[in-house]
Amino acid sequence: MAAQTYLLVDGENIDATLGGLLGARPNPEQRPRWERVLEHARTVWGAPTVRGLFFLNASAGTLPTSFVQALIAIGFTPVPLAGTADVKVVDVGIQRTLEALASRPGDVLLASHDGDFAEHLQALLGTRRVGLLAFSELISSSLRALTEDGLELFDLENDVHAFQVRLPRVRIIPLEEFDPAAFL
Repeated sequence: MAAQTYLLVDGENIDATLGGLLGARPNPEQRPRWERVLEHARTVWGAPTVRGLFFLNASAGTLPTSFVQALIAIGFTPVPLAGTADVKVVDVGIQRTLEALASRPGDVLLASHDGDFAEHLQALLGTRRVGLLAFSELISSSLRALTEDGLELFDLENDVHAFQVRLPRVRIIPLEEFDPAAFL
C-alpha cells in the first residue's frame, strides 16, 4: 500500500466533456461532487493520505471564487494557471506535475479524458498504481491502450459515484449485463 495517492483533476477537460455529454452547460445537480472523488481516491487503494490538486485555467485573470473556496473546504488544492492563448496551460501544468511525481513515491489518479497525458502516465506505470477517472466510453484511445500496461480505469459515474443524478450517457453494455427489458 502506498503512503499517498496524488489525485490530479483536469478541470477544463472534465467540465468540457460533461458539457458535451449533456449538450449544454451542466446544472448544479449535474456537476461532479468533488468530495466523492476525493473519497474514492482515499479508499480505492487504501492510501492514508490523498493530495488532491485541481487544475484550473486562470488565463483570463479571474477565478471562480466560490468554486475555489468550495474546493479548498473539501480538501483540494486549487492550481490556477495562466498563460498565453496558444498554450494549453492546464495540460502543461498536469504534464509537469506527472513528470515531478516520477521521483516521488505514491500512487497517481488522473481525472481527464485527454490523450495528451498518455506518455506521462506511461512513464509512471510499473512503478506504482496509476488510475484514470473519466467517463469510460469517452476516454481517448491512447489512454485506453495503457490499460494493457496496468492503467486502471474508474468510471466517474458508475465506479466513483461522483454524481447525484443519472447522466444521459450512451453506455457500452457488456453482453452478460444486457437486459433487453431496460430498452423496451
